[in-house]
Amino acid sequence: MISWISRILVPLIISYIVGFGVLSKRPVFDDFLAGAKDGMKTAAELLPVLAGLLTAVGVLRASGLLEAVCSLLSAPAEWLHLPEPLIPLALVRLISNSAATGLALDIFKSYGPDSYLGMAASVMMSSTETVFYCVSIYFGSIHVTKTRYVLPGALIATAAGIGASVFLSKPL
Repeated sequence: MISWISRILVPLIISYIVGFGVLSKRPVFDDFLAGAKDGMKTAAELLPVLAGLLTAVGVLRASGLLEAVCSLLSAPAEWLHLPEPLIPLALVRLISNSAATGLALDIFKSYGPDSYLGMAASVMMSSTETVFYCVSIYFGSIHVTKTRYVLPGALIATAAGIGASVFLSKPL
């Protein structure tokens, strides 16, 4: 039943939107084209930010700076019961999902996906967000410069997700 619903849901939603537009006597295709043009403009404006973030993550990994920062943070991480192999994942996850996915796959290869570290990495990936990426992309696209409490709130939520990943993945 769920498989059937998932196959039919997308065509149903598209049909609903087009049908609603036609019944409302809206120029559906013209609205679609206007939205696509706006989307392309937004993507073009965000391309430099995205390129900068991806370059920064590549430089962090290639230069060894990420490993140096992780070695500095190993003592506080041990005090917080955060395993050392998860420190780079927690840091990179703030910036880039694709780089964090690569680090999670490295953890899976080294320790196994069913190990404590593999489970903790999986929970961390699903319960944290790419905070700096989202703030720069979303607020940059609408030209917001004063984010007020967004960054502190997002970092607190990420810390809670990291803590939950360590706590919930511990073997009983």
